[in-house]
Amino acid sequence: MTIAASASISADDATRSRRGRPGYERRQVLAVAVDLFNEKGYDATSVADLAAGLGLTKSALYHHFPSKDHVLEQALDVALTALEDVLDDPAAEADSAAAQLSHVIRGAVVVLVEKLPYVTLLLRVRGNSEVETRALERRRVFDQRVTAVVDRAQTEGLLRPDIDPAVATRLVFGMVNSLTEWYRPGGPLDADEIAATVLATALDGLQVTRSAS
Repeated sequence: MTIAASASISADDATRSRRGRPGYERRQVLAVAVDLFNEKGYDATSVADLAAGLGLTKSALYHHFPSKDHVLEQALDVALTALEDVLDDPAAEADSAAAQLSHVIRGAVVVLVEKLPYVTLLLRVRGNSEVETRALERRRVFDQRVTAVVDRAQTEGLLRPDIDPAVATRLVFGMVNSLTEWYRPGGPLDADEIAATVLATALDGLQVTRSAS
C-alpha cells in the first residue's frame, strides 16, 4: 500500500468514525467483528450477524464500514502493519543480522500476544477474495524480508550455513504462529517470557557451534 493510499484510507476512516452512531467507536466495532469472524468464519458471518453482535441496525453498521470486505481489510491491516512495524523499527537495525533476527522474532511474538484475535484471523486467510489475496501478498513480503535477515546471518557466519533460510523462516514462524492455538491472555507467561523461550528454542538450534578454545 502506498503512503498516499494509506493517508487516503486514514482520512476516510476518520470521516466515517465522526459520522458513526454515537456510543460506538470504529475500533470497538472492528474488535467485535474480528471475534465473530474467528468464531463463525468470515464467509459464514453475515452483515446481519455483525449488526446483531454489536446491537446495531445494518444501516448503523454501514456508518462505520461500507461493507463486510472493508471490515476484513481493516482487521487484517491491524495485524500486518504491526508485524511490518517490527521490521521497520530502527531498533531492528542491529550490529549483526543475528541480533536483528532476534529482535524480529521477539517482536513478532509480542505482536501475536497483544493482537491475538487479529493475527488469528490473518493466519486463516486463504486468498478467497481480492482483500485476502492482498493480505497474503503482504505476508509473503514480510516472510521474504525475514528470510533475507536469516541469509545475511548465515553469510556473517553467525547461523548454520547448512539450513535453507526460507525453510528456517517458515519453521520459526510456524512456532510463533502456533501460539494462536494455545496461548490465552492471563496465562502464567507474559509476552517477553514466551519470546525468550521461542528464541532459545529456535536460535540455539540454528547457531554455529563454537568449539572450546
